[in-house]
Amino acid sequence: MNLATLLSHREAEGRPVRVGMIGAGKFGTMFLAQAERQRGVHIVGVCDLNPAAARSNFDLVGWDAARYAAASLDNAARNGTTHVGDDWQALVAHPAVEIIIECTGNPMAAVTHILTAFREGKHVINVTVEADAFVGPGFGVKAREAGVVYSMAYGDQPALAADLVDWARACGFSVVAAGRGHKWMPHYRQSTPDTVWDHWGLTQEQAERGRLNPKMFNAFLDGSKPAIESAAIANVCGLDAPSEGLVFPPGSIDDIPTLARPRDEGGVLERKGMVEVISCLREDGTQIPFDIRKGVWVCFEADTEYLRNCFEEYKVVTDPSGRYMCESRRWHLIGLELTYSVASIGIRGEPTGVASEFRGDVVAIAKRALKAGEVLDGEGGYTVSGGLRPASTSVAQGYLPLGLAHNVTLRSDVAEGAPVTWDDVEIDETTDAYRLRKEVESLVTRADAA
Repeated sequence: MNLATLLSHREAEGRPVRVGMIGAGKFGTMFLAQAERQRGVHIVGVCDLNPAAARSNFDLVGWDAARYAAASLDNAARNGTTHVGDDWQALVAHPAVEIIIECTGNPMAAVTHILTAFREGKHVINVTVEADAFVGPGFGVKAREAGVVYSMAYGDQPALAADLVDWARACGFSVVAAGRGHKWMPHYRQSTPDTVWDHWGLTQEQAERGRLNPKMFNAFLDGSKPAIESAAIANVCGLDAPSEGLVFPPGSIDDIPTLARPRDEGGVLERKGMVEVISCLREDGTQIPFDIRKGVWVCFEADTEYLRNCFEEYKVVTDPSGRYMCESRRWHLIGLELTYSVASIGIRGEPTGVASEFRGDVVAIAKRALKAGEVLDGEGGYTVSGGLRPASTSVAQGYLPLGLAHNVTLRSDVAEGAPVTWDDVEIDETTDAYRLRKEVESLVTRADAA
């Protein structure tokens, strides 16, 4: 509870936590807005494919131009300023940088960036949760081998949900379920970048003003992001994924204790210890008041009569049995909260969430009937969406992870709603992402053999 104080001490001592960021899109820009205000943090360099666009984002959030005008990383390190460029390898290798923030949103590139950072002895905060969803346990292993910290990004929902789960377990409660909220209707599964803003409730003008990426925002809408983030939560918290994918039950925050309990007790869970996503829309499309759409939650159990009595005495909102309770955080502030991860790693050497198991996986599901020769365009695009599955099922059935469904060509037809398999695609087996994924799949194979 004293990270802000410790950061101030680092500032006073002249040794701020020094970071480099790869990717300066929406999340990265939100981080810049707060990092400019936070004592004890020095952004040595920012790398982007379009440095001019990155500089414009510094302007957007109110940085003085002189502060990000360093001619080189060396100059930035000496003077406490920031260099903006396009050489991510130089940024990762620079001795002044302690922590790399991977913020590209490109899962294939993210894997290479992160593994390279480990080899350079750098801690990593991974904002690109799409990569964490399909190789996160591998990142954890590689980081430990390198003697560095790997972490999910605080401010994104998986890290916030993991924080709630950790709180519940540290208090001695048995966790029944955890997850996030969402705005969900079944037909959203077919949404494309051409339809996203209508469903999202934004005008084209609002989207352009916010420099919002339609493909990225569509990944939230079509169920891909909820699946990705649920997989990350499952793998960090040791929870299971539903066998047939997320249910998206509609409900308010006060409904969660009733919804997030086992089916044989009136809930939607196959069993205790699952991830799920709560929708803010009723089946008729109307909005539910006091929703958890932008937040995260954990459902836990009073498994003794004494605990149930305590819930009753303190007027806790529970399910009808008085057994299940929910704690929640209704909002997440995305990149505005990222300095918390920077402080946790830089000051305490502690991640804000790291996968230790491979329980949940996100598979590529055909949005429409796909034909051989078509090119898959990844999450939020026109061809596939992400469906959450148990990792054991995904590996056994040979399903293609959504994170690798980028710019790969189909060699066979795939029916609408069917998972794409490895056999259905032509894929480059030489990439870091492919090789690490195969290492991660071996974790399931070894677990099954044990």
